[in-house]
Amino acid sequence: MRMRSFWSELLTAAASHPFPLVPGDVVSLYELPRYDDVGDDDDDLFPNVPAAPGMPCMGEDRSIYRRGARRWRKLYRVNGHIFQAKRFNRRAFCAFCQDRIWGLGRQGFKCIQCKLLVHKKCHKLVQKPCSSEHVDPIEVKDETNGEGTLPRASSVRSRADPEPPLPDTPPAPPAAPAVRSEDLEPGSQRQYSLDDFELIRVIGRGSYAKVLMVELRRTKRVYAMKVIKKALVTDDEDIDWVQTEKHVFETASNHPFLVGLHSCFQTPSRLFFVIEFVRGGDLMFHMQRQRRLPEEHARFYAAEISLALHFLHSHGIIYRDLKLDNVLLDHEGHIKLTDYGMCKEGVRPGDTTSTFCGTPNYIAPEILRGEEYGFSVDWWALGVLTYEMLAGRSPFDIAQAADNPDQNTEDYLFQVILEKTIRIPRSLSVKAASVLKGFLNKSAAERLGCGENAFLDILHHPFFKTIDWEMLEQKQVVPPFKPRLESERDLANFPPEFTDEPVHLTPDNDTVIADIDQSEFEGFEYVNPLLMSLEDCV
Repeated sequence: MRMRSFWSELLTAAASHPFPLVPGDVVSLYELPRYDDVGDDDDDLFPNVPAAPGMPCMGEDRSIYRRGARRWRKLYRVNGHIFQAKRFNRRAFCAFCQDRIWGLGRQGFKCIQCKLLVHKKCHKLVQKPCSSEHVDPIEVKDETNGEGTLPRASSVRSRADPEPPLPDTPPAPPAAPAVRSEDLEPGSQRQYSLDDFELIRVIGRGSYAKVLMVELRRTKRVYAMKVIKKALVTDDEDIDWVQTEKHVFETASNHPFLVGLHSCFQTPSRLFFVIEFVRGGDLMFHMQRQRRLPEEHARFYAAEISLALHFLHSHGIIYRDLKLDNVLLDHEGHIKLTDYGMCKEGVRPGDTTSTFCGTPNYIAPEILRGEEYGFSVDWWALGVLTYEMLAGRSPFDIAQAADNPDQNTEDYLFQVILEKTIRIPRSLSVKAASVLKGFLNKSAAERLGCGENAFLDILHHPFFKTIDWEMLEQKQVVPPFKPRLESERDLANFPPEFTDEPVHLTPDNDTVIADIDQSEFEGFEYVNPLLMSLEDCV
């Protein structure tokens, strides 16, 4: 059953809307009351307290829906072979040039039919057609350790290395031996387990993870805990994505507008990320109540998001999943980006990647065209999100699309993103229209933030003229909206479909655990030394 977009359903009510219509302007069909028409109290911006528990909030429209990100696996067809980038646990040699297949993460290509192994650079040169029959790959045990597992490394290979990593290969983490608590010396870094936390409430759920609000028993501090079942990530690529998310969480801990990591630990069946608990809810939850924001408010959020994206880019990370769901508000009203499962790390200036991934409504044209891309895709997504905040709808909604099954598909959405001229609402200021046109330029080279001056073009854009960027990054600018929170555990800003779920974890299945290669998750444990030092002061 297809879910209808909130933005499309607004069209149904447009005909009876009391506001005057401007011919030729699609946006004027859903012109909504301005913030100033609602009231002078800032609390009216996000009316997020229901009349009674479980009841809808004033003005809430639950037809705004959440859509998860996807990652399409890329296959390369050559001479009947169907090659896929793979990670080899043993030394492997190219069937074409006979040289060793070097690299980190996904080192080479493997035909999913005949199992032929080749370098990425050699796969187009393979002349022997695929027999669709199994051919034993050339893999050799490593004489040094008997298993041939390639060394894990967190740094990017230098340009002098014989074989660079494949386009979308996150660097693998350094291996670390498991540490038992009884082996730790007094004052040394401790390890955590599930017994150290009290599970309080479910606050989110994704395609392969559940997010809980938890309390660290020793300090009574509240955190969020992302729980991933190992059985769902045993594929080579899935494991790499989990490791990438861990690396990005570690990096993000150093920035005020990114959700940071407290610790990681594992059980035989699950992986656990303990992260900051951001209490204000996400922008999707709040936009379900307000529909569109005043320009000053959208400017503030867009500016803080810009700083967060710039930090990730400066550390070689493409975010690739910016959307309303992943923009959280803290207790003061500042934003924090979360969910790094779609990130690509190890990107140097001028580097590109090619994985087809993201949340459909936010995917940049260059991804849809199958082109190599870089940081440009994040600035496109920021344009889409800023448009949603200012206009109260997606820039790609088509009139009556919800009533036409042929237009209510992913393929049609992609066609619209590639071909449709984006209409800017006439109600927006000239500066707002200019920044939207800049971010939503279908040419990545001409997009705002992607030119010769890169991020400086965003800093100096007229739309952000009133922003003091230094004070903003130091969180010295007062947010335009402060979430209503009665306590540290107040969950009024989280969707009840999550918070009403039972909090317990399902019992382990010994049969499922037996099929999991636990060596794939070696070195997953981690403790943030900065947060640890703060806890020791408690």
